[in-house]
Amino acid sequence: MADRELHLQPRLQCIADCVAQGARLADVGTDHAYLPVWLLRVGRIAHAIASDINEGPLAHARRTAEEYSVAERMDFRLCAGLDAILPGEADTIVIAGMGGETILSILEAAPWLSASGATLLLQPMTKAELLRPRLSGFGLCVASERLVLDKGTIYAVLEARAGEGTPLSSAEAWCGVGLERDPLYGAYARDRIGKLEKAAVGMRRGKNADSAAVASLEADAEALRQKVREWEHANGTGR
Repeated sequence: MADRELHLQPRLQCIADCVAQGARLADVGTDHAYLPVWLLRVGRIAHAIASDINEGPLAHARRTAEEYSVAERMDFRLCAGLDAILPGEADTIVIAGMGGETILSILEAAPWLSASGATLLLQPMTKAELLRPRLSGFGLCVASERLVLDKGTIYAVLEARAGEGTPLSSAEAWCGVGLERDPLYGAYARDRIGKLEKAAVGMRRGKNADSAAVASLEADAEALRQKVREWEHANGTGR
């Protein structure tokens, strides 16, 4: 048993805070398995499935579980995405620490998710703006979001569940659903605007610039700027 306590980095702690007491957890792309091990150690969950596509990270996960004396309460599965996890085995599924496009490919390969009733905790490192609007294609919707600052970067943690939801605006696709009360919202929105502006400038300078695509990016940036102006006015933070 480890003499030291396990402390999660802010990004993982934010996800851990979203896990309900007594949840049956599956951690996809578990890497070192810090998240399920921490949840087991604090008594939030009784059992966890840890999966990874590569044997190396899964071996790290086993060592972490053994170090913190929770290995007997974990299953370790070598697989891509959810390929070795059966419907009903977990009511909370974490897919974190990878790009939004990779998360989408995992969801696409598991069409049973919406019927399972599982809560999905999704934490895209990139391309969150692609992930959010495409969840509806899998019978899922964003129930809530949180923001977390980790090593200078703001990440979104999405809680998704079965449901149709309402179509997302471009501002919601880029800047999240219901995040206006999050203390990190202003900084997150401005970061998104910066990415849109940079993409538009880069595309405009290209040899075969797509004027319609540039206009779309600029329109999205302006929609976000307007959203931020409204947020600043409502919160008395306008400059």
